Amino acid sequence: MSALILALTAGAVVGLALGALGGGGSVLAVPALIYLLGFSPAAATTAGLIIVTATSATALYAHARAGHVRWKAGTAFAAAGLIPAALAGAAATRLPQPVLTAAFAVIAALAAARMLRPTPPSTTTGQRVRPVKAAGIGAGLGALTGLLGVGGGFLAVPALVTVLAFEMQAATGTSLLVITANSLASLMTRSGGAAGLDWALIGPFTGAAVLGAWDGKRLAAKVSGPLLQRVFAAVLLTVAAWMLLDACV
Repeated sequence: MSALILALTAGAVVGLALGALGGGGSVLAVPALIYLLGFSPAAATTAGLIIVTATSATALYAHARAGHVRWKAGTAFAAAGLIPAALAGAAATRLPQPVLTAAFAVIAALAAARMLRPTPPSTTTGQRVRPVKAAGIGAGLGALTGLLGVGGGFLAVPALVTVLAFEMQAATGTSLLVITANSLASLMTRSGGAAGLDWALIGPFTGAAVLGAWDGKRLAAKVSGPLLQRVFAAVLLTVAAWMLLDACV
């Protein structure tokens, strides 16, 4: 199978996940770039951020049109992660490749475990919003995005539900705002690393992911959310095991 077809296929899967679940797809982008398209871990995390930024912004637009984005609260949540995202992005370029691979494997496993857990109940009344905790989680998500090139939506969605008392649809849409902002902040510190990337593969990958995000939004309205989460969780667990084995060999 040619590299172009692999890039298009992987991009479509990433976009479907981001559009349908508000997270999880970006965790698949980096392993696809490494193991299917031959990118180094450092190049893959930078390319992953480019793909995640474009795809998340597209999915954000679709969710915003449906009225599922809480702009004020989402902006404040994202703002807490901007500086950590930028600092972590700069640090990531100096880490050994096996360390990046192992760290990514752990995050992929955590993402799968998060998806397999029941979705926390959302309550918009009678629950106290904790701004300090929200800021701490936002900062942690920013650092995760900057270091590993993932959006962190698999953590942002449950955090928005449990900490900020969002209903599930609003949490999914608002998480895309957080992902887009953090990814842009991290990319600003990696601009020098983008020069040597294979744009002939990143371009089609990104295009397929953007189109997939629109399909994912429609898929979420037709297919059970828990079923989608279990399918993507199974894929992520497989990816995590493969990457951890590769880092240890």
